[in-house]
Amino acid sequence: MHVAAVCALALASSAVPNGGAAAAGVSSRATAETAPIFADGPVQGGFQLVGAGVVPTIVVDPADAAVVRHAADDLADDILTVTGQRASVAAAPAGKTAILVGTLGGSAMIDQLVAAKRVEVSRLKGAWESFVIATIDRPAPGVDKALVIIGSDRRGTAFGVYEVAQAMGVSPWAWWADVTPQRRETLYVRAGVHRLGPPSVRYRGIFVNDEDWGLYPWAVKTFDPERGDIGPKTYRKIFTLLLRLKANTLWPAMHHTTAPFNSNPANAKLAEEYGIVMGSSHAEAMLRNNVGEWKDDPAKFNYATNPDGVKAYWEERAKANAGFESLWTVGMRGIHDTGMVGPKTTEEKVALLDKIIADQREILSKNVNADVAKIPQIFVPYKEVLGIYRAGLKVPDDVTIVWPDDNFGYIRQFASPEESARKGGAGVYYHLSYLGYPLAYLWLSTTPPALVQEEMIHAWDKGARNVWIANVGDIKPAEIGTSHFLEMAWDIDRWRGKTQRQFLQDWTARNLGPDLSGKTADLLDRYYRLNFERRPEHLEWPPVAENRHLSSYTPQEVNTRLRAFRSLVAETKVTSGQVPPALQDAWFQLVEFPIRISAAANMRFFAAERYNALIDSQQAMARSAGGAAVEAQAEITAMTDRFNNEIAGGKWRWLMPEEPADSQWRIYRARPIPLPGAALTADPATFLAVVDATPSAGSAVFEAEAFQSNRGWRLVEGVGRGEGVMIADAAGVELTLKVEVGTEGRSLRVGVLPIFPDGQGGEIALDVSIDGAAPQRVSWPRAVGSPAWAQGVLDNQLTAVVGSPLSPGEHLVRLTSRAGRVAVDQLRLVTPEVVAVHENH
Repeated sequence: MHVAAVCALALASSAVPNGGAAAAGVSSRATAETAPIFADGPVQGGFQLVGAGVVPTIVVDPADAAVVRHAADDLADDILTVTGQRASVAAAPAGKTAILVGTLGGSAMIDQLVAAKRVEVSRLKGAWESFVIATIDRPAPGVDKALVIIGSDRRGTAFGVYEVAQAMGVSPWAWWADVTPQRRETLYVRAGVHRLGPPSVRYRGIFVNDEDWGLYPWAVKTFDPERGDIGPKTYRKIFTLLLRLKANTLWPAMHHTTAPFNSNPANAKLAEEYGIVMGSSHAEAMLRNNVGEWKDDPAKFNYATNPDGVKAYWEERAKANAGFESLWTVGMRGIHDTGMVGPKTTEEKVALLDKIIADQREILSKNVNADVAKIPQIFVPYKEVLGIYRAGLKVPDDVTIVWPDDNFGYIRQFASPEESARKGGAGVYYHLSYLGYPLAYLWLSTTPPALVQEEMIHAWDKGARNVWIANVGDIKPAEIGTSHFLEMAWDIDRWRGKTQRQFLQDWTARNLGPDLSGKTADLLDRYYRLNFERRPEHLEWPPVAENRHLSSYTPQEVNTRLRAFRSLVAETKVTSGQVPPALQDAWFQLVEFPIRISAAANMRFFAAERYNALIDSQQAMARSAGGAAVEAQAEITAMTDRFNNEIAGGKWRWLMPEEPADSQWRIYRARPIPLPGAALTADPATFLAVVDATPSAGSAVFEAEAFQSNRGWRLVEGVGRGEGVMIADAAGVELTLKVEVGTEGRSLRVGVLPIFPDGQGGEIALDVSIDGAAPQRVSWPRAVGSPAWAQGVLDNQLTAVVGSPLSPGEHLVRLTSRAGRVAVDQLRLVTPEVVAVHENH
């Protein structure tokens, strides 16, 4: 990070009312009271921490928690990286300056300073994961100045240490994305007190999942070939990343390729050392990885017929992990991501699951804590389990209900007032990566921060304040999305009211320097918008006639899309040439690779589609399109090779596959569109000239944000087809748009975002009135797993045609929400042929 960015790094103040999950004991505040920690040069009241002949001792009480020492060691390494000087870590100071690090009640040195009233810590006492960073004079004999970092608990102390590292310019992604901090010869500390915490969400973390094609082969073949698995060496890096991101929880890798986390006792021991709360996914009750740990006949994983065998299996883990800080998942599904076996009817499932949870809590009470209400527990009503919950399952009051999204970023249910008032409160399990129906998205990370922000802030406002878990796949390339998710979990108001582009500019300034942050934010904003319309992993459409690969786009729409990608790539290449050499590897991983790969994936698909459509009628153009498709495939291969074998000297070899990577799980992955042989292709120039030409007029589009009048709707930028979508937070509010019809035979199609309205799974509903006529009710049932839902999440839009074809001229369209959280994207004039292809109502 550049010096200017470091010096601008103020810890912004925030304060919002606490509510709902006060049950968790966590305030809604992640407050800061501070100017920047570091200055460019000497400042009044401050001091030089590092400089010529000046190197601080990092002082840690040996009796403090292990994670505090780990953080202190990392800080010493970070100071070396930034300044070239090594700070020692010791039990006592050994120079004129020092960094004093410790936990209230865990460090005699810190407790003595507090007792002497040298540091005000009244707000730390009893707080969750909070810290103070302060400067003090003469804290100990022979020490003139000190920077003091005090945590309310072990993780609070570690977070304070890593906050200082970030203020120096060390990104949380320094190791995981090769973000090289700017070198500084000196570090000057400003006088003052900096307070952060408690976090907005109590348990904040990630789920490392679907690791078969990225993290696992990388760990096995590149990072830890001695172990040949994702083991302690890899988890140490993950734990450190979590702490740098102020996260505290991990659901570990659990596919069949990877040894179960708890099969190696060193993993759990290391997690405890790093203060990481270990949990397990919705399919792994009681911290058991069923895929790797259930050794009996799969048919016996049935609580209706084999309760004693399953209970013994769960109790074994409760005994083994009783001494570790854990987040226990209760409930039961199948061995992997399938429904619970045994009961047939919904009533039977409710009754059995009630008994299962009661028995699991008895196991926990017997082995972990006699007061079971003091044991952190979660229940995740994922997929079919949500239906069981809605049918009357009674979750114990102290268990946190963790609401899932629909695997595509749309949260299925929000806590009712009664649910949010439960002692256990609520949480969210959210996907930034997914393997499953209808199509997976494991290759790139394209969920727009704007969508995540809209959903997660709304969930928090509805009481989801105890647990937030994001499925991040292989971690890479989900760096931006992971940061955004966890920053909101730490401080819910940090991005409230801010746009996607504002977040991206801030994040890129912190990680890639401020000089190009504006341009980089613009590039990434366009990347998310283009890929929101169709993810690169979803370039396959349901069968139309005999051609499975025929898209629903007109040729003009295809040209417009490809031209937008080509412009984005061209600007990315220009900007890449302006990136400092030290940041080139990070820039490539975080910006250039995803942009160019997604563009090439679109060119490969749509150019091949054009080839197939024209080869019998316009062979010259078809061959040129075929050449563009083959060239795009070569680009994908070359960029993937560069990521794996050149970036950071081959550090990430085997991490980035081409999609689809192999023959596994092919039912959930788009089938590659066949490419023509070399003899059937020609120079792409002819095809690309058509793409780049001025587009022909397509269907008229009227974006929702271009309204004539608005009563109770708000704009959310960064999602949808235009600048954003208009969202009605309540039923009965009106939005009016003017539509100009130029030719006969055009019908009006309404497009909405496939979000879930507030409540218990109700439908999206709108009344549409044209020119003052009686309104027509348009509704979209939200049945997850249905064909309409599947098409909606692939398109990120649900559509319906309203009324009869409109006459030429001006028309006034009034939209009235009939459910909360209706998100209107656009109105479009379509011909009957387009209606037949597009409509998914």
